[in-house]
Amino acid sequence: MIERNIAATTHGRYLVEPPAHAGAAPMLVGFHGYSESAETQMERLRAISGSDSWLTVSVQGLHRFYQRRTNEVIASWMTRQDRELAIADNLAFVAGVVDDAARQWPVSGTLVFAGFSQGVAMAFRAAANSAHPVAGIIAVGGDIPPEIVPERLGQITTALMCRGATDNWYTSEKFAQDTGRLRAAGVELRELEFDGGHEWSEPVVDAASEFLRGLGGVSRR
Repeated sequence: MIERNIAATTHGRYLVEPPAHAGAAPMLVGFHGYSESAETQMERLRAISGSDSWLTVSVQGLHRFYQRRTNEVIASWMTRQDRELAIADNLAFVAGVVDDAARQWPVSGTLVFAGFSQGVAMAFRAAANSAHPVAGIIAVGGDIPPEIVPERLGQITTALMCRGATDNWYTSEKFAQDTGRLRAAGVELRELEFDGGHEWSEPVVDAASEFLRGLGGVSRR
């Protein structure tokens, strides 16, 4: 038996919440976790105080399937099968989303990625390969992909790394390893270890609000 791969064209989906004000705005791009949807991540981003001043974008993974209990359409970013090809497809998709959103709405040039769980890896991969400068990353409950080299990580200006103290998936060891990698790459780092598990909790929302306020980047006319 011989296995082959060929390229195929598919359509990806993303949601947009335009800023409340007129004129150019910074862009906040979110990535959901495994078996979630773009709607789930958009709700998390909208809960961040001040996010209404941003062009808020929530990207849905290309690999869709049904939630068995509810029949809801959910998605994932990739599996271990054809991993490198899936990474390349995802990176091209996210780059296209950022460019498409920037064509349709005026943007200020400040770009932030925000991921939860499996979406954290996607956020870091997108930032490390972005054609646009990345001002920051909000990462909650997920680790940095091992293949990203320090030079690529160093393209990120600042990062907010969040972990629930009782999170058995994103362990304290992984958290320490990731924060160490970011410091070594020269990334300005903010850390939050909150009382909770594998979740995007209220302390995360508060920390993300402060993080975005620090970045600014809102242009008003």
